[in-house]
Amino acid sequence: MTTMESLIGLVNRIQRACTVLGDHGGNNALPTLWEALPSVAVVGGQSSGKSSVLESIVGRDFLPRGSGIVTRRPLVLQLHKTDDGQPEYAEFLHLSKRRFTDFAMVRKEIQDETDRMTGRTKQISPVPIHLSIYSPNVVNLTLIDLPGLTKVAVEGQPESIVQDIENMVRSYVEKPNSIILAISPANQDIATSDAIKLAREVDPSGERTFGVLTKLDLMDKGTNALDVLEGRSYRLQHPWVGIVNRSQADINKNVDMIAARRKEREYFASSPDYGHLANKMGSEYLAKLLSKHLESVIRAKIPSITSLINKTIDELESEMDHLGRPIALDAGAQLYTILELCRAFDRIFKEHLDGGRPGGDRIYGVFDNQLPAALRKLPFDRHLSMQNVRKIVSEADGYQPHLIAPEQGYRRLIEGSLNYFRGPAEASVDAVHFVLKELVRKSIGETQELKRFPTLQAEIAAAANEALERFRDDSRKTSLRLVDMESSYLTVDFFRKLPQEVEKGGNPAAATVDRYTEGHFRRIGSNVSSYIGMVSDTLKNSIPKAVVYCQVREAKRSLLDHFYAQIGKKEAKQLSQLLDEDPALMERRLQCAKRLELYKSARDEIDSVAWIR
Repeated sequence: MTTMESLIGLVNRIQRACTVLGDHGGNNALPTLWEALPSVAVVGGQSSGKSSVLESIVGRDFLPRGSGIVTRRPLVLQLHKTDDGQPEYAEFLHLSKRRFTDFAMVRKEIQDETDRMTGRTKQISPVPIHLSIYSPNVVNLTLIDLPGLTKVAVEGQPESIVQDIENMVRSYVEKPNSIILAISPANQDIATSDAIKLAREVDPSGERTFGVLTKLDLMDKGTNALDVLEGRSYRLQHPWVGIVNRSQADINKNVDMIAARRKEREYFASSPDYGHLANKMGSEYLAKLLSKHLESVIRAKIPSITSLINKTIDELESEMDHLGRPIALDAGAQLYTILELCRAFDRIFKEHLDGGRPGGDRIYGVFDNQLPAALRKLPFDRHLSMQNVRKIVSEADGYQPHLIAPEQGYRRLIEGSLNYFRGPAEASVDAVHFVLKELVRKSIGETQELKRFPTLQAEIAAAANEALERFRDDSRKTSLRLVDMESSYLTVDFFRKLPQEVEKGGNPAAATVDRYTEGHFRRIGSNVSSYIGMVSDTLKNSIPKAVVYCQVREAKRSLLDHFYAQIGKKEAKQLSQLLDEDPALMERRLQCAKRLELYKSARDEIDSVAWIR
């Protein structure tokens, strides 16, 4: 096999592998390997002879025929040259396990597959049919047969069909790696050629365009197409090629393509008009011309193709690392994997608490903003209103009024006030609990290694939340105990100063006389308010300490301790269930691995043939 055949055959194999893996273009931000490789797009108006040109190149009669629009879906045709004596056969991508040796059945399958997508109508579809033909009688090529351009919608077609076809064809030929095979019938003015018009728009320099003139034998007697073929009517960078297709009579007689090629050669050799161009005319010459051009294009693009392949390999290997490698089957390895995943989650959770990641600051916000605000909003003004103070003090005295200071009244007022602190204490516990639960949820989501295992994710989340519930219960008990401690023993020194402050007024007797006046009750309420303010300042500092000690500290130290103990008792089957991956992720890893293998193989093959002369 020559270097040219090796290079083009390699491109064909890579393109086919890309097609099988679905790596053949689309709306990706980066160009795919398929798009980086050159291919030949066959463009022409309806009934311009496109199908006959393709069949001449292939040497087989395999395309649907008829009047009007026959090609209604793009046909990606990959020709693979095989060794002499090998049988010819065809394979469709959608029927990859079936080989077609009867090319009449190939024609029928193209028609049937078209109908499956478009129905038995004259509609078109941009979804391509992929067909590979293996034969010793072809050259290595990738040809894309596109629907024929038209100017008028016929019955059964939408009015937009003209623009729809042009848009579809344009999407193939405007790609910089697309080689345009522009088919024009010789019995029509080249100035009206739909194919040449479109090629000129997308390739104004003509560097990518090959002009093909069909139906030379059907021109009016006494006329010829030499002005076009010799580049005087419309010049291209590449030479025009004339083709003589089989006549309808030959088709009806089932004249095979080998005989048709021989007849075509004889036509040009014996033609008085084209005899001097005979060695540069015909479908065989066209196939070799395209193949040679493809080889030069491939050689020129090898550096950029190699660069794309290497970049994609790096991206795919990074994605494989992200997706993770397959899990071992033995219980010990699975247990180790689970523990490592738990540690990865625990590390991220601690980073949130310690400030390495956002979220832990919300706990400080509970203590610095939420708790003080809740303490300020407690209804002490209502509880220590003069009316309520008078009521509580009087009820505490019973039938015998207090003699010096209403101690029972003071105690009842203070105990009633201290009960209000229970609400903010519990609210702080619950607020920190909510933050910790949210950090567990975020940490699980941010642990990339866990994304593979939804069952394990759920188990870790459940175990962590269960532990947080236990920590909250302990924290609530401790925080409320701090409030109860303030109620159980009042600070005596605070109240021992009160009589001295009264005596500073200079008239103790007046205080006794004023015992049941409005000023007396106001002083009692003021004294209790001062004491409650002192207790509030104490609890504002001690409640956060209790919450951090019982919830945050324990979450950092032992969030998954109970889960670790349970995991150690599980059997191999249960461990395997925890590592049951998401099927979509498994499929994604499989496809990634296949693409990685494809790109590595492509790189190796390109390296092996790229610089052989």
